[in-house]
Amino acid sequence: MNITERFLKYVSFDTQSDEFSQSHPSTQKQFALAEYLRDELIAMGLEDVELTDKCYLYATLPANTDKANVPTIGFIAHMDTSPDASGADIKTKTVHYEGGDVLLNEEKQIFLSPTQFPEMLHYVGQDLIVTDGTTLLGADDKAGIAEIVQGVAYLQAHPEIKHGKIRVAFTPDEEIGAGADYFDVEKFGCAWGYTFDGGEIGELEYENFNAAAAKVEFTGRNVHPGYAKNKMINALKMAVEFTQLIPEAESPEHTCDYEGFFHLIDIHGEVEKATVRYIIRDHDRATFEQRKVCFQKAAQYLADKYGADRVKAEVRDQYYNMLEEVEKAMYVVDFAKDAMLQAGVTPKVQPIRGGTDGARLSFMGLPCPNIFAGGLNFHGRFEFVPIQSMEKAMETMVNIVTLVEAKY
Repeated sequence: MNITERFLKYVSFDTQSDEFSQSHPSTQKQFALAEYLRDELIAMGLEDVELTDKCYLYATLPANTDKANVPTIGFIAHMDTSPDASGADIKTKTVHYEGGDVLLNEEKQIFLSPTQFPEMLHYVGQDLIVTDGTTLLGADDKAGIAEIVQGVAYLQAHPEIKHGKIRVAFTPDEEIGAGADYFDVEKFGCAWGYTFDGGEIGELEYENFNAAAAKVEFTGRNVHPGYAKNKMINALKMAVEFTQLIPEAESPEHTCDYEGFFHLIDIHGEVEKATVRYIIRDHDRATFEQRKVCFQKAAQYLADKYGADRVKAEVRDQYYNMLEEVEKAMYVVDFAKDAMLQAGVTPKVQPIRGGTDGARLSFMGLPCPNIFAGGLNFHGRFEFVPIQSMEKAMETMVNIVTLVEAKY
């Protein structure tokens, strides 16, 4: 089975996670892919294959080197897809891209166009896997899974390539920030690891946002509108007023590079009850803390105005910038850079304007930079992945293990 066949098989599973669920994993359907992968890894002859009751899958490719001191390294990808778009009944096709628009859906006249996505033009002459424009594709992060499994298969087929012990892990719920909740770093047993969860070819990331989830709940007082004067308190209006206190220029649509933001992700309710939900992001830890204070001050302003019992704010840290941990072991980044160059890929070192399992894992004692998986336009119906990018990611993985073996 080649890398394309693996990827297409994996995206046939609907593994969308659910940010409102209280279970782990957040959706039971993630187990379907996990069980398929478990059986696949067993059939390939991997050792220590284990699927936990929380939907974490671990496996081992034993070392084939005579050297005793080669460190165990790990490769990680996540199985869930984003709640932002449907991951069910994905219809794919492969297009040899020669420039211009790509027709995704003739009936609905949906096109993937370089006028909207100019990065498409970087892949002229390559083979793009696309959807029919009604669902996401799932390259985030099933491309990463395919690359890791194909990399393992390649090493098995080429025993002349010497390597140390390799561990792989596939996790649930990364898209809702819970991918590392039940990850057993001690059981994984690696000196360091890499997530294959980045975007376009060449991306190498070891800086990410500090992240918090924030919400404010408003309690109003509903009275018949005909008799509401001096009695009604409209929770929806309080919610809208709160959003106007948050700096508009510091939202995702107005920021880039190292700039942080406040992102309104949900507002709902009625006169009696309303809730706003935000995510807060910043690469700088001190500025991140200031953003959380700003959010709390806005809530306190309305609490002072309408009553403390009518405004309840909650801010919860999700993960931190992995740079704090990875910079203590920058050789793990150097291995990735050299592996890319060896594969003919120019490393594009940049901060992640988002998060990855690697961020939390780095703070759990597993330094874990993020390597490209090759997909673009994640989380939406215009997502696509060049097959050649997946192949280069797999080659990068193989090069990493050979470089590590040679070093030690």
